[in-house]
Amino acid sequence: MRNHKTFVSYPHSFHTPRGSAISSPRSLKYEYELYVEREIEDYKDSVSRSALLKIGDEAVEALRTADQIALTEILVWQEVDRIIARRLRLATYATWKRRRLKMLEEYRKPEHWGIDPNAVLVRELADSSDLHVLVAGAEREGPALYLAARGAAVTAVEPEEDAVERVVKAAHAAGLTERVRGYCAGLGGWAPDIALHAVVCTPSAFAGLDVADRARVIEVLQSATVDGGVHLVETIAAGADSLAEALPIEELAHRYRGWTISVERSAGRRETFMARKDAVA
Repeated sequence: MRNHKTFVSYPHSFHTPRGSAISSPRSLKYEYELYVEREIEDYKDSVSRSALLKIGDEAVEALRTADQIALTEILVWQEVDRIIARRLRLATYATWKRRRLKMLEEYRKPEHWGIDPNAVLVRELADSSDLHVLVAGAEREGPALYLAARGAAVTAVEPEEDAVERVVKAAHAAGLTERVRGYCAGLGGWAPDIALHAVVCTPSAFAGLDVADRARVIEVLQSATVDGGVHLVETIAAGADSLAEALPIEELAHRYRGWTISVERSAGRRETFMARKDAVA
């Protein structure tokens, strides 16, 4: 039986057919406009209706004082937004841009997300611009947000709703909402709707699936991956955890025949299985 799937967040930049390029990243100017709009709307939601009506009266009076002949509803609400923006003392575009660029530079560092700078993930996907990446079974939101900060469009698939919400909320807090979407689903009941350039997952993404189901899921992900794309599976050394039995390296090597594979061992008895899809001649 297929797992229940819940759509959590779907940024506009993902509306692309399979195989097509990701739309260009939104400009900082547009991001700033979204920031201002979001702050104003949050303020409106935080005050009472009577307080909002008073601001409306203030807006009407300001427009009349300015000899605005035609007082349309649109003009009044635009003036309301301007009044709220002044009250909130929102940063100017120049100030916001300076802060945003500094913040993005910090987010692009793997250390910020608790990721080893020498990890396979960092080496293989450091240049993630215009890539579609699937992240599943992540123990933390770091990998998804790191890749989003590096320019990737990230799809996070997790069976637990709170795990998906954690990723989406973290993306919102980091200003990366437009590059992260979440699905509440298990890999056994989910299928890619776009071509993938990379898949990053842990054995927990395959929890509850038997050998046949794991084979089917891996085959689906392989089929959705473009030539040259990579799959990274962080597993655990034998005997270190019960999850090691769920997805052994030997099984992965068998499933990825025809791909270029390697296994890297790191501290903490962790192993990362990497497979690169070779181009068909």
